[in-house]
Amino acid sequence: MSEYYQAYQTVLALLAAGILVVAVAFTLNRLMRPDKKYGGKLSTYECGIDPVGAGWSQTHIRYYMFAFMFVVFDVETLFIFPWAVHLGAAGEYQGFMLGVMLVFLFFVTLTLPYEYKKGVLKWV
Repeated sequence: MSEYYQAYQTVLALLAAGILVVAVAFTLNRLMRPDKKYGGKLSTYECGIDPVGAGWSQTHIRYYMFAFMFVVFDVETLFIFPWAVHLGAAGEYQGFMLGVMLVFLFFVTLTLPYEYKKGVLKWV
């Protein structure tokens, strides 16, 4: 049993060393950084424009839907590139791989008319 636990001693030692390195880095950073707080440094800064009004405002859900759609179609692209690279080396499974990707593209493409019908694609 002792050989079994010796393998975990290495992992625990590396974990402890990593935590120690991070703790030392944060401590040194806190000790060495300048700590001069003034009004301009504590204010909100957004693109060089002084903040106006309250810090809380509502954002329309449409902007989040645009971001979500971007992520979905971006991930689709990430799936298509490796698939296309390995399709040629698939051998006898090429037809199956092509069918799976066409089904995937069908379902992803099916969302575009639905999003258009719901009015999500209207930016303003």
